[in-house]
This record gives sequence, structure tokens and C-alpha cells, in this order.
Amino acid sequence: MSFHDTLTNLYNRAFLEEEYKRLDVKRQMPTCLIIADLNGLKLINDSFGFRKGDLALKKAAEILQKSCRREDIISRWGGDEFVILLPKTREDQVASLCSRIKKNCLATENEEFPISLSLGVAVKEKPGEGIHGLFQKAENRMLENKLLENRSVKSHILKALLKTLAEKSSETEGHALRMQKMAYIIGEKMGLSQSDLDRLSLLAILHDLGKTIISEEILEKPGPLTPKEGKKIQQHPVTGFRIASATEEFMHIASLILYHHEWWNGSGYPSGLAGEEIPLLSRIISMVDAYDVMTTGRPYKKKMSGKAATTELKRCAGTQFDPELVGNFEEVLQEVNFG
Repeated sequence: MSFHDTLTNLYNRAFLEEEYKRLDVKRQMPTCLIIADLNGLKLINDSFGFRKGDLALKKAAEILQKSCRREDIISRWGGDEFVILLPKTREDQVASLCSRIKKNCLATENEEFPISLSLGVAVKEKPGEGIHGLFQKAENRMLENKLLENRSVKSHILKALLKTLAEKSSETEGHALRMQKMAYIIGEKMGLSQSDLDRLSLLAILHDLGKTIISEEILEKPGPLTPKEGKKIQQHPVTGFRIASATEEFMHIASLILYHHEWWNGSGYPSGLAGEEIPLLSRIISMVDAYDVMTTGRPYKKKMSGKAATTELKRCAGTQFDPELVGNFEEVLQEVNFG
């Protein structure tokens, strides 16, 4: 057991290092080493929880076992990295093995989380080179391959995230599109740059990304939340921030997601920011989100008329919402029907 990874049942790093020393003899040359890095694991863990991440690791281990020869030594090196040691193996043989791994990964492309492994190969022709030097060569090659592959995987995971959120809560596509339209018009009225308008539109779609790891029972609960449930809800901006930060395309709105539940008077969450400490785009989304929830209703909140919702926004101006933004929004509502 001391030589096996408990999650995947592959060999562990300690075993591989011992085997490397044992195989460091001329008759085992050339020896090849493959690093296989599971793309998107951090995003899966942050978005769906570690149980799903563990399932992805197990599936990746199965693909490596299916692809490799019986004499190949497959180990989980740690985190999202696997290392395969291949004694008496030429570089052209390794290329064939890498092709099998890629082919078996592609067979999972229609699953909830397709498995994608970035590979890096290094070859040792003579005994004497330590495992860490060989590992570094393979890792450098793996990182070159990872850049493009990781982006595609993260895009797929985010699509799955948004689908999950729509299925488990009232955060429907219609809600996001209405928010997008309202926020954009308010931003135009305020003279925001095109760059800010684009970020505002994206924020409208992704502001509640962090709710994906909260249970449907809590999200759709018709009655008051318990203190424990309330704490889980208040963590969703932090979770959304982590998810967006892990994705190149959405890094630029990560902090806007983090602060979209802050209040003008400083009593919001998660950081207790107040007034203009709160990013402007987060303040706009907070107000637009509240208006749409009030006018469309939720299992825990009855639907209001547009006039009643506007009155509520004005009542909360200076406490929850930026007073100037509420004034701007009221003017927009008089000019545009968001029905």
C-alpha cells in the first residue's frame, strides 16, 4: 500500500523513484519518461467540487492503463500529474503510445467532463541521469502542449457549468439575457467605454457562476435559509471568483464577480466594501439583478410589478444600491420597456 496511490490505485511517486534507480542500467536503455497532465482539474474542483475532480483523475488513470503496455510503469506523481516510465523503449515507440493515449481521450469527448491529457516526453540514452533532470525535460515539453489544449477543455467545462446552473436553479438563460440588455443600456447612458460594456455583458451572464456547487434544495428553498445555508450562499461570489480566475477568457471579470453582492453602505458580502470601493460594474449588476428577480419572481420571492420594483430600488438607494445608479436606472426604465 505504501507504493500505491489510494485514489487511482496506480503506483505513487515513491515507488517510481525507486524503480527509476533500479532500472538505471545500460541494458534498460533507452529509457523514456512521459508526463501526462490532466487539463482543467482545478476548474472542475472549484466548480463542481473535489468528488467530481477525483472521478476525472480516476478516469484519466484508466485511460493510461488502457493505453500502456504491461511492462510500462504508470504512477500518479501528485495533483493532476501522472508519470509513465518506459524501459527499453525508443522514441518512435513512445510516439505510438502517446497517439493511443490521445485517441482514448478523444473517446470521452461526449461525456460530462471529457478527459484531456497534455503529454511531454523525454528520452535517456545512457545510465546516470537523475529522474528529476529527465522529469524537467518532459515537463517543459508538456507545458508547451498544454497551452492550447487547456483552453479548449476549460471552455467545455464552463459550458457544462452554465448548463448545470440553469438546471438546478431559477438562474435561467432568460434571466441572464434580460440582465445583459438592461446593464448594457445603463452603461451606454453613463458613457462607459466599449471595453467596459463588453465586460458588463459578460458579467451579466457569469455573475452567479459560483452557485453551481450549491445544492438545488438551498437555491430553490421557498422558506427562510438556516444560518448554515446562508453562509453557503454568501460563499458563491468567492467560488465564482476562483472559477473565473482559473480561465484566461474570464480573468478580467473575476473581481467583478467577487464583489457583485457588496452593499453601498458596507453591509454586503464577502468583503464588506462600501461606496465607490465597490467596482462600478459590480454595482450596476447588483442593481439590475435585484430588479429582474423582483419583476420575474422566484420560489422564495413573489413577482412584483415594474413600478413596485422601482420603488423598492429607490427605498434601498444609499443602503444596498448606489443612489446615482438607481436614478440612472429609473430614467432608463421610463424610456425602455424590458418586458
